[in-house]
Amino acid sequence: MASLRELYPMPDIDKHWSVPQQFDATFDFEYDEGRSTLMHLYQKGKDMQWDAVNRIDWDLELDFENPMQLPDEGIALHGSPMWDKMTKKERIEFRRHAQAWNISQFMQGEQAALICAAKIVESVPDLDAKFYAATQVMDEARHVEAYKKLMQKFGVAYPMTEPLRQLVDEALRDSRWDFTYLAMQVVIEGLALAAFGTIRDLAQNPLAKMVNAYVMEDEARHVAFGRLSLRDYYPQLTDAERAEREEFLVEACYHMRDRFQAREVYEVMGLPVEECIEWAEKSEMNQLFRTLLFQRIVPVVKDIGLWGPKIQKAYADMGVLHYADQDLDLLAKQDEEVARDLDTKHQDVRTAYVQAVAGHAE
Repeated sequence: MASLRELYPMPDIDKHWSVPQQFDATFDFEYDEGRSTLMHLYQKGKDMQWDAVNRIDWDLELDFENPMQLPDEGIALHGSPMWDKMTKKERIEFRRHAQAWNISQFMQGEQAALICAAKIVESVPDLDAKFYAATQVMDEARHVEAYKKLMQKFGVAYPMTEPLRQLVDEALRDSRWDFTYLAMQVVIEGLALAAFGTIRDLAQNPLAKMVNAYVMEDEARHVAFGRLSLRDYYPQLTDAERAEREEFLVEACYHMRDRFQAREVYEVMGLPVEECIEWAEKSEMNQLFRTLLFQRIVPVVKDIGLWGPKIQKAYADMGVLHYADQDLDLLAKQDEEVARDLDTKHQDVRTAYVQAVAGHAE
């Protein structure tokens, strides 16, 4: 099987990316019972560990003409002059590259989350938070493993986009532990949950649906971890310190809105890049998707207390302020239920298959 580096369609992809960091590794010698909410989340994190090799049926394949079997209406270029000019063969190739680009960003983001979670274990001052962050490190390793296996079935992969790279760079370089939480647990994980959910809910391919549903089951806990930790911490800050964090959030959210341009796909496919981006920016479907991306971020930001006029003005400008009162606990519960339902359905299908094969042999 080809390595991921061999699957990148552009030359000179760096094998490694190193980010210099300076922060204190903090030990906590106060061995009390910890905060009940975080310790409950830690226990849940231990109980809900799963094996990407055994839980996901890797014998399943992607569809040749439409790998994850997503509706074409969700493609940013659908209905554009560029789309209309494509032959059937070109559309098949475009679907493969566009979907591989999405999964690549998931995989790249999960590796960033793996490294950020490891940093949180070192830098966060409270032992109960270190406990949970340690379970997240294992979760993120499993997610990278799962998306890597899925990526290899596409036969093509893409590097981390520049907007994501810049935000991850900021999260890792900043010596303050809560900025890592803000960038990764709130913004990047929040956006990822919405993007995973789109594929989980729209994909007809069972393998793609499984991978995204099972990862979402974990990610909902990760967002809750950031929410619980920061909600306790931010009331202790001065107005000036909170204002600095709100400024960071506003910039990060506007910045990440541009993450899903897929410029690299247009370049590789030989399409007029600026025309494609201009069309996608105006696409009704793309605008709806960008709005949905923030449905898990906005209520977290409100809950942790970074809810000043600048934040609210930015979210009103983005058209996402109405998400402020979303029930995050209900969404997390629904994510877990979807994953369990997929487990049951897949087991039923596998049992029927085995019985059919046994009956045929007789």
